Amino acid sequence: MFNKIIKRGNRKGARGDSAEVAARPAAPSSSSGSGGGGAGGAAPVTVNHASRATAPSPSSPTSPHVAPSAFATNPAVGAASPPLLEPLPLLRDVAAADRPGLILRKLRLVAALFDLSDSLKHPREKEAKRQALLELVDYVQAPAQAAGANAPTRLPDHVQEALVLAISANIFRPLPPALHESAAAIDPGAAPDDDEEPYLDPSWPHLQLVYELLLRYVVSPDTDTKVAKRYVDHAFVLRILDLFDSEDPREREYLKTVLHRIYGKFMVHRPFIRKAINNVFYRFIFETQRYNGIGELLEILGSIINGFALPMKEEHKLFLARALIPLHKPKSVVIYHQQLSYCIVEFVEKDYKLADTVIRGLLKYWPVTNCQKEVLFLGELEEVLEATQPAEFQRCMVPLFKQIARCLNSSHFQVAERALFLWNNDHIVSLIAQNRGVIFPIIFEALERNIHSHWNQAVHGLTANVRKMFLDMDSELFEECQQQYMDKQAKAKEMQEQRESAWRQLEAVAAKAAGDDMVLVN
Repeated sequence: MFNKIIKRGNRKGARGDSAEVAARPAAPSSSSGSGGGGAGGAAPVTVNHASRATAPSPSSPTSPHVAPSAFATNPAVGAASPPLLEPLPLLRDVAAADRPGLILRKLRLVAALFDLSDSLKHPREKEAKRQALLELVDYVQAPAQAAGANAPTRLPDHVQEALVLAISANIFRPLPPALHESAAAIDPGAAPDDDEEPYLDPSWPHLQLVYELLLRYVVSPDTDTKVAKRYVDHAFVLRILDLFDSEDPREREYLKTVLHRIYGKFMVHRPFIRKAINNVFYRFIFETQRYNGIGELLEILGSIINGFALPMKEEHKLFLARALIPLHKPKSVVIYHQQLSYCIVEFVEKDYKLADTVIRGLLKYWPVTNCQKEVLFLGELEEVLEATQPAEFQRCMVPLFKQIARCLNSSHFQVAERALFLWNNDHIVSLIAQNRGVIFPIIFEALERNIHSHWNQAVHGLTANVRKMFLDMDSELFEECQQQYMDKQAKAKEMQEQRESAWRQLEAVAAKAAGDDMVLVN
């Protein structure tokens, strides 16, 4: 308990650069969007992962950083006093010709950064910024409703540039230290606490409006991608990906929606975004094994994979083999396994020939001591087998059922139960029936061991059902496997008796040589 209190205190100190302000509800849910796998090569991608290590920039000070044109200073007030707000009219109250200039002034106000950790500092300025954000969100979403019927349907180029810069000034920031980093700073030997509640950024009500503005700009039908791609460029996408490491799940949800919409709208960025996500996965798998946004990125990829054209490109097959399948390796796979499993099954449903690659990949990363992961792997394996054709099944059925036999004999009853549940799937049973001559001998011994020695009654009952299914399917093969099992058991018993006899003979010889002074321990 003391360690948790210390951790929370350290996190509050590290994150104390923001405070709540009033916000508008209704965060967007993830949408399916367009997920086409655009063709074409892209330049090598390097993802900047230094967002947590970056020192705070001068643009995030304890006093607000305000554009000169956004605020006017009262000459009668000393230099140490906070700036006084210059009143800005509503967009609908000015002429159409004056609106671009007014939007720029409001964007300068939005770009101003305040210390949100203290609600008593500059409350009027913060409220003015919030109102400006609300008005800009409405204007970008529906210019005619927000500013009148004569409002232009498209923002001028220089206004779009100022809009993206204002958004960037707010969302692109050094992320606060993660929980494991804070704990390591206090106690280097402390283990991470998996039960820790998710961190909720106190500045989120403010950030939510900024993300809403970005989302409305991206999805707006009036946003011309030929112009917008100059500002929503590769560097912007990379910085968006850095923010996926945020510990606040609400921010990651918005980031997921924004990146998905960027992928759907900016076709020129599609190869780059896929490579950038690929690099994030590589670094997570082979270097850090710590990244908060893996699940959200996999959700985006699930929609992208669904839009891949057939025949599938070699680039996508390499992504499956080199990035998605190795994602089963990290210990934290439990967190994002549902999204990962969906992506894997999408690949197999797109191209059934990939089933052998996927199944062998699962066997390669099959957990040895982690029963929770083993149950997840068995569930994913069932979904993959449902989409597997007989020809692909035959290629991998021997190593596959050797692993299933080990699962059947697991002392953890949930693992054994989940393996036995595979026989409830009609498609899997049909695949087994077509290849019963190979599969029965592999798993028969495991079934007999469960019948005679497994401690769990539920496993006993399920094993008996599977055994009866085999008997009904091919009684001759069942009797042959049973005879082989009995012969093997008899041979093993005979060898055990020979070993015991040999040891008794050795004991007798040793006793005879040592005489009565020799004490034998039976």
